[in-house]
Amino acid sequence: MGTWSSRGLRGSVFEEMINRTNEKYEESGLCLMQKIPTPITPIKMNEEHTQITLAYFDKKSTVDYIGAVQGIPLCFDAKECATDTFRLQNIHEHQVDFMEKFEKQGGVSFFLIYYTKQNLMYYLRFSRLKEFWERAKNGGRKSFSMDETEKEYFIKSKNGLLVPYLDAVNLDLQSRDE
Repeated sequence: MGTWSSRGLRGSVFEEMINRTNEKYEESGLCLMQKIPTPITPIKMNEEHTQITLAYFDKKSTVDYIGAVQGIPLCFDAKECATDTFRLQNIHEHQVDFMEKFEKQGGVSFFLIYYTKQNLMYYLRFSRLKEFWERAKNGGRKSFSMDETEKEYFIKSKNGLLVPYLDAVNLDLQSRDE
């Protein structure tokens, strides 16, 4: 069991952008996604009892979001990266295992990565993550650089959508059919 402290707000701005996008997708009938809360047990609270200052994780969390688009199951996790290199230690083995099983059931798994320094959003296909993951397991680099990303999977805000990831999901699905 891990502990939780001030780390709880990391990524909250990016997740809030994703939440607003998901609301727009739901309003338009395109997609239904749900944010999965991380199960915690509070240990300490501030004097006003308005904030948790220390907690324990109840169990390992799998992904941040799960849902469906046009009948296709989706699951994904959101990550932030302050440099040009994304370290795989930010992804946990139980997440990879869950996503792999999800894919075997006909779902689509992916990561949304926000490169904060460059203000860039990236859709990391699960199959591409597996390449990096296997490379690391076999003694290779335990990270991947922006030079190794698939440029067509970078996401730009548009039409009032802050993180329009469904275009990348569509591209991902098309690449599977080829």
